[in-house]
Amino acid sequence: MTSGNPTAPARRDRSSAAVRLRPQQPRQRSRTTRKPRRSVLLTVLTGLVLIYSLLPLFWLLINASKTPAGLFDSFGLWFGEDFALLDNIVATFTYDDGVFSRWLGNTLLYVVVGAGGATLLAVLGGYALAIFDFPGKRAVFAVVIGAVAVPGTALAVPTFLMFSQLGLTNTPWAVIIPSLISPFGLYLMWVFAAQAVPRDLLEAARIDGAGEIRSFLRVSLPLLAPGTVTVLLFTTVATWNNYFLPLIMIRDPDWFPLTLGLNSWNAQASTAGGEVVFHLVITGSLITIAPLIAAFLLLQRYWQSGLAAGSVKE
Repeated sequence: MTSGNPTAPARRDRSSAAVRLRPQQPRQRSRTTRKPRRSVLLTVLTGLVLIYSLLPLFWLLINASKTPAGLFDSFGLWFGEDFALLDNIVATFTYDDGVFSRWLGNTLLYVVVGAGGATLLAVLGGYALAIFDFPGKRAVFAVVIGAVAVPGTALAVPTFLMFSQLGLTNTPWAVIIPSLISPFGLYLMWVFAAQAVPRDLLEAARIDGAGEIRSFLRVSLPLLAPGTVTVLLFTTVATWNNYFLPLIMIRDPDWFPLTLGLNSWNAQASTAGGEVVFHLVITGSLITIAPLIAAFLLLQRYWQSGLAAGSVKE
């Protein structure tokens, strides 16, 4: 007869209970990180679009650094023997008694007053159409959509006839007043204000005693900043590059914008006794697009902040 240990079953029971009560460690699953698939076709298409977009700018920069003789003696997509960019810039601003500076000032005038006024009217009109309800709102919407669909060239001749009857042709107002109307900018601000400005926030401001003007300036306007910057850039580019409207409205070279002024320099080559200044035309074109590039780079952070503002919800 074998003598057993009476405490052995009790120890086994306690050890098995301890195993059951011990928290189980979660099993670590092996996660395999999948690399994004690379599309060769998409990469090639993106590269072609990039080359197509940057090649004219590269050509302009290269040829603005050449002398008049170097434009025809060297390869178009590489620098010439002499680097004359600074000399060409000085010659552009001093040629013909510095008329290029006059054209640059005219363009800035048209952009500040015309594009700035168009942006202001688009913000005010779009905000009012998005927030307030009034009879005939659908009719206004149809008119705005119709105005967006009508090209500007179709309105050039009627606009010229109307301004000639008013005696405003060959004046800066003939360019500024039509630039104040931006149907696309109005529609863009209308849609943006309807999504960016919460009605509850405006109701809270009104309950606190704020009027409509104060609610717009203190509450709505900061929320409309990304849309305002977008409309400002669109109207600025449209006014800065406007060629057809000044062409039919202005005859005095003193009121020419840069687009008409550079075209008149380019036309001198085909005029009897005219001076060929192709190097000044190219350099002037490079100077013309520099403010637009700077504006896009400086205002890009407002776009990024506007896109990030609605990405986090509390």
